[in-house]
Amino acid sequence: MDELLWAGADAQARALRAGEVTAPDLTEAVLDRAQRLNPTLNAFRVLYAEPARAAAREAQRRIAAGERTPLLGVPVAVKDDLDVSGDVTTLGGRPQFPPAENDSAAIARLRVAGAVLVGRTLTPERCLWPFTESLTYGATRNPWNLDRTPAGSSGGSAAAIAAGMVGAATGSDGGGSIRMPASATGVFGLKTTRALVSLAPAAESWHGLGGVGPLGRRVADAAAMLDVLAEDGGGYRETVDLDPGPLRIALAWGTPLGKPPMNAVWRRAVLDTADRLRALGHTVTVVDPPLGARPSAQFVVRYLRGVADDVAALPHPEWLEPRTRRIAALGRRVPDSVLRWARAAEAGLQDRMAGFFADHDVILQPSWTHTPTAVGRFHNAGAVRTLAEVSARIPYFPTWNVLGLPVAAVPVDRDAKGMPIGVQLVGPAHSERRLLSLSAQYERAHPWADHRPTV
Repeated sequence: MDELLWAGADAQARALRAGEVTAPDLTEAVLDRAQRLNPTLNAFRVLYAEPARAAAREAQRRIAAGERTPLLGVPVAVKDDLDVSGDVTTLGGRPQFPPAENDSAAIARLRVAGAVLVGRTLTPERCLWPFTESLTYGATRNPWNLDRTPAGSSGGSAAAIAAGMVGAATGSDGGGSIRMPASATGVFGLKTTRALVSLAPAAESWHGLGGVGPLGRRVADAAAMLDVLAEDGGGYRETVDLDPGPLRIALAWGTPLGKPPMNAVWRRAVLDTADRLRALGHTVTVVDPPLGARPSAQFVVRYLRGVADDVAALPHPEWLEPRTRRIAALGRRVPDSVLRWARAAEAGLQDRMAGFFADHDVILQPSWTHTPTAVGRFHNAGAVRTLAEVSARIPYFPTWNVLGLPVAAVPVDRDAKGMPIGVQLVGPAHSERRLLSLSAQYERAHPWADHRPTV
């Protein structure tokens, strides 16, 4: 059973279908491991022990009746930013609203597929930061080094997967919040094309920047979850087993802020990944997309105004952390006219990328520029200082939120202290299947999931 916990969601689904394990037994093992490790890692806000046991029994009945879905009977975690019926949605802070009466669309799809929801994973307050710490719930810790953050905002989900608690979990990404934790914890994450996964009851997140996507121990785990979450009929898991064929890959070192300083080990990992992709039959050329500095201003406007609009809808904004209130105050200064400009200006970027993707199939980019920060690094730091310091480490992430493009976060190496290193693979809109196929090909040649933290 211990090996099955580390095997990931897709392997667990296959074991359930083959009758090698029952959903109640698997769920009990997941709950036991989570209850043992969570006091150390603080990945979960709450575990749904009894509801999960009931869901597992129902899933087992469906399996016995011959029903099959990608996640039937598989324990999964859900980030605390999606409504779950009967529970509060905290987004990392003091609850502002009563328990939800209905599931969000993504949660409803997981339930219909028979996934077993075992608990809610932690996030920084209002999902604002690339570290998962809040005054309300404390710090979530990286299983590879308890003194380091698992990043954010989907840090609880990534930590739970990296520690072998669950094989897959939901995340969301408004500026790197799936990709940053995946790279920090050595798991696979997929930022999805804008609107591929419904945000209902919300219409959008942060004026089009945000979206829901999966994280998994392996590529197949995220693909199986995406088959359930996506609104387009699925077919993602099957692409994991397909060869992507030779692809034209652009290695892009530039960001809207220029070519940033980078830790030599992280830079070497990107170069090694490019060489490994060449060895797999792909053409890798060093070239930057023709975007220049344009995405930066568009992101800042939509992010700040998005936070302000989010906070404006809360009944008790005074309960928020001072840093969160300060970000919202900055966002309230963004006029409607500037927001309209930022939304409209995206079309010009899309036109530029259309031409670029006519000549290139995928973009390879770094993820972090340095190892993610120590836990508590920004405790009591103000909004401006926090923004300035974290921005230097994450300039490769936000552009793809402005454009709403899919991005895979792929583990590729570890540093001298054993901390994971990841890269990004970016594709045009609705190229998730290509990214999954390419990532899985890389994973078969250079597997990462057998490395386990010693928590």
